[in-house]
Formats: sequence, C-alpha cells, structure tokens
Amino acid sequence: MNRILLASAFLLVSISAAFADEIPSALSAPAVVSPVPAAISPAPKTPAPKLVEPHLHIARSNIAGHARVALTFDACMGQADERILSTLVRERIPATIFVTARWLKRNPAAVAVFLQNPDLFELENHGQNHIPAVDTPTLIYGIASAGSPQAVRREVEGGAAAMLAAGIPAPHWFRGSTAKYDLSAIGEIRAMGYRIAGYSVNGDGGSLLGAVITEKRIASAKDGDVVISHINQPTHAAGAGVAKALVDLKAKGTEFVRLEDVEDTGDDKTTE
Repeated sequence: MNRILLASAFLLVSISAAFADEIPSALSAPAVVSPVPAAISPAPKTPAPKLVEPHLHIARSNIAGHARVALTFDACMGQADERILSTLVRERIPATIFVTARWLKRNPAAVAVFLQNPDLFELENHGQNHIPAVDTPTLIYGIASAGSPQAVRREVEGGAAAMLAAGIPAPHWFRGSTAKYDLSAIGEIRAMGYRIAGYSVNGDGGSLLGAVITEKRIASAKDGDVVISHINQPTHAAGAGVAKALVDLKAKGTEFVRLEDVEDTGDDKTTE
C-alpha cells in the first residue's frame, strides 16, 4: 500500500513539473503594452474667401420729379417671365438683361423679342452655367463656386460664346451668379475686359419675395439707382410685383436707362 502511495505521489510531481515546463514564460513576465497611437490632428480648414457684393450707381438726372433708374434683370435658368417681358415691351421701358447660356438655349422666343427691340434691350453676360464667379472653393446660398481662376474664366467666356452664337452682340458687362465675388476674381474678370454689374436696389430678393413687397422695393428706386430683379421665374409671385412696379415708376415720371447709355460708378474696383 505504501508503495502504491509513493508511486502515485512521484507520478503527480513528475506531471506537475512537465506542465510547468510547457507554460509560456509570458505568464510570469511583465505584460508588454502595445503603444497607443497618437491622436491624429484634423487637417487645418481652408479659410473661407472674403466675398463682396458690389454696389453700382448711375449718373443722376438731378431733376426733381424725374429720377433716372437703370433696370437690370437676371435670366439665370428656367423660362421667360412673360408678365415682365410683355410689360417692358408694351410700356416701352428700356432694361439691361443678363443672360446665361443655359437660359438662352431654353428661351429662343424671348431672345427673338429682345433682338427685335434693340432700342429697349441691352443683353449682357450672366455666365455659362450660373456658377458664382469666385476663384476659391466655397458655397454661396448652397451653390458651389467656380473654385479656380481657370473655372471663372470658363464661366465668363462660355457665357459670351453662347451670346455670340445666338446672334447677340458681344457683351461688355458681366454679372455672376449670386452677384458675389472675391476680390481676386473681380481682378481677373476686369482683366478680361468686362465691367462688373453690381446694383443698389434688390428688387425681388432672388425672385423669392411676394408680389407686394417686390412692388414696394422697386417702386422706391431713387435717382441714380440700379435695380436687380429676375425675369426667369414665371411661376413666382415676385414677377407680378415687378410688372406692377414698372408701371408705378413710369407713372411717376421715371427715366429708364440701360447700363450702356449712362455713366456709372461701381465699388470694389468693378468698373474703374
């Protein structure tokens, strides 16, 4: 019996020693901690470009009760607003129309009316694809800017090429989408030979205002003002207000002129 107990004890000791030899030394060694990666710093944000929305005024008449006003209309995309166009023609009211290549393509009938009334309408460049003429990447009212000097040039030149193809005389003025620019883009456009059309009265708030407030804004134009409105949103209420305001101004004895007919002054070096 004692021999059996001694044999069992010896076997147990031998097995324990064998298992001890098989245990990885890592269990008894200090734990190796993997290095924690350093926090990745976010890439520095590109500062937003400084944008300007230039003003433009024309030479005043300086005659009491005979204010001189320049009406300018943007034809961005969409269809022609016949409420406005028919009023301009019927009342023989001159205006400067800024057209994009996209609008020209969709509105040949309205273009024909413009060309049939050269005494009323001065047609100028609103760009190729209605892209803001800003030469660094940014968003303006949710619209991506041109983003580079080359893209600004393509927007301007593409608009002018479409005008010439439609039988319109070469433009001398440019107004970009949103009417906002950075100063370097202004310099680039001026170097291309264009004057840049700002404004002094925002008539229809991008064609988003109601008819009543639009009428009041435009009818409040004073001697030397340049009014901006839109002639490409026939389903918006603003167009009715524009048409009514034109009649209001004419009844007050307003002298309407096109930009090509009068001296002007624009800030941010847009016309000098």
